[in-house]
Amino acid sequence: MPSQQEVRWSQLKVGVLVLVALLALTALVFLMSGDTGGLFTGKLTLTSYFENSAGLKVGAPVTLEGVTVGNVKQIRIVPQRQLTPVEVIMKVSRKYSDGLHKDTKASLDTVGVLGDTVVDLDSKHATGPMAQNNDELSTNETPNLTDVIKSSQGTIEQLNTILAKLDNLVDSLNTGKGSIGQLINSPDLYNKAIATVNQLQALTDQISNGKGTIGKLVSDDTLYNNLNTGVAKLTDITTKLDSGQGSIGKLLKDDSLYNNLNSTVTQANQLMAQINAGQGALGVMTKDPQFAQKLQDTVTKLDSILNRVDSGEGTLGQLVRNPSLYNNSDQMLTETRGLVTAIREDPKKYLTFHVKVF
Repeated sequence: MPSQQEVRWSQLKVGVLVLVALLALTALVFLMSGDTGGLFTGKLTLTSYFENSAGLKVGAPVTLEGVTVGNVKQIRIVPQRQLTPVEVIMKVSRKYSDGLHKDTKASLDTVGVLGDTVVDLDSKHATGPMAQNNDELSTNETPNLTDVIKSSQGTIEQLNTILAKLDNLVDSLNTGKGSIGQLINSPDLYNKAIATVNQLQALTDQISNGKGTIGKLVSDDTLYNNLNTGVAKLTDITTKLDSGQGSIGKLLKDDSLYNNLNSTVTQANQLMAQINAGQGALGVMTKDPQFAQKLQDTVTKLDSILNRVDSGEGTLGQLVRNPSLYNNSDQMLTETRGLVTAIREDPKKYLTFHVKVF
């Protein structure tokens, strides 16, 4: 009968053998799974958000250009994302990281006609940097026929409403209702349009035949000849001005005017400088305070004299304000005129000469 120690040793060997077998089996499973990239290969965690899971399950393959590169690890609903609430977390082998970019597109595809749903990664048009752990890949979802019909249902209803309104509007127009209906169905508009066209045709014929003011402007060459002559004269005047002929031409071309103006301005500047410096009579008048005071006193005295004359004081004031001077002068002129008249009528009476000899 085996001892207790031998039994324990046998149990230990069996346990070790079972543990080694399990480890070998686990390693073999990982090594044989082509979708994970092997046992000792690292993983990238990538996330994408879809509008609908379309039957996608946890553990579904993740393919890159048709090659399985990982698996779906988690699927959950994120209520905060109203348009794309389905969050899909994927584990992808790092040995395929060279083919993954930050702008790689993720989409849901079906293997075969009735196969399982897989996540397909598309990097054909990706040019961004390489994808990193926990990056979010944008989706490239294509709406199905049902989604298209649902989204266009409101548009179709609006189109139906608009078509119904258009149908009513066309019926109203056909029955002659409203202003536009009257224009379409009433023959008066047609008759007036025909009459207007005839009048325009007659007016055009008159203009073509040279009748009326507009017709003469169109058909008569006089206006053209006059304009041509006027342009020719303007051209001749411009040529003469440009060549310096005439008074205006000399003003434009002759430098003497500029020189004279420049000389005058220079002299004026010199004169102003002398006056500002107190030179000459004007300079003294401008800068000398004594002269200014004397001028002020003179103006004051003159104002006082004029005030006295205006009030009638003094001889000059009497001459200005007293009307007797005017009356006496008028009387003297009248008497003088009468005396001259009497002398002309009878000069002997007033022009008698007496000669006495001593």
